[in-house]
Amino acid sequence: MTRLPVSLPAAAGLGFKPQHFAQIRADHGRVGFFEIHAENYLGAGGLPHAQLTALRADYPLSVHGVGLSIGGAAPLERDHLARLKSLCDRYTPESFSEHLAWSSHDAGYFNDLLPLPYTEETLDIVCAHVDQVQDTLGRRMLLENPATYLLFAESTFPETEFLRTIAARTGCGLLLDVNNLFVSCTNHRRDPWQMLADFPLAAVGEIHLGGHAVEQLPSGPLLIDAHGSPVADPVWALCAEVIRRAGPLPLLIEWDNDLPDWPVLAAEADRATAMLQHEAHHEPA
Repeated sequence: MTRLPVSLPAAAGLGFKPQHFAQIRADHGRVGFFEIHAENYLGAGGLPHAQLTALRADYPLSVHGVGLSIGGAAPLERDHLARLKSLCDRYTPESFSEHLAWSSHDAGYFNDLLPLPYTEETLDIVCAHVDQVQDTLGRRMLLENPATYLLFAESTFPETEFLRTIAARTGCGLLLDVNNLFVSCTNHRRDPWQMLADFPLAAVGEIHLGGHAVEQLPSGPLLIDAHGSPVADPVWALCAEVIRRAGPLPLLIEWDNDLPDWPVLAAEADRATAMLQHEAHHEPA
């Protein structure tokens, strides 16, 4: 089956927030693309779609799903998937992505992206769900690595190998959230640079960066993927290494909580742009 490829520009992007709409229009061209959360646009019309239609006329678009529950044991919810297809058909985004996580059980939906064990059983489930999404949407999707706060004793795959195998079996790409990688490794007392060295960068079609919160526990720091602050310096350093090794990629700044004024958010995108331009002068490893 023919699938549309991911075609975002290798530029800095931001998550679109409606309260910034007028300033985005006045600051045209400062950002390379915008990303939306799909579930905010599954209705048929109104102001959200009026703004998104205007934005789409001027910018490449990434649609980022947060509710498919790709890692869940139950079948994907067909109505939800059908509405995602309608959204993608309407706006023809350059990218669609979702999370390696689950967020529903029976009729219950959780406002979180929950982890899953990395086993043969869950591998088969995730691959079947990714195939179903790609076949329904008619496009290659990107699957995002999670931020995790616990590990499963029954896991038989390292996360990087689990992701590599999913990409190989389904033909999907990966969305490398560098902050998620840093959060997970810090929480599990592992080396983020080693995990990055093991990550299947050849499959990565987009990068996410975001801020995290820190709680100090007796056992050491607990990081929370909060999306409510600037990107931390260690995360920028890891991201620079990704670009050095993989070459320029679409690079999105996520800031969803405690949202700052537009100039503060745009300055984070400017820093990402400067990184992409600087690393473009280095040959990928």
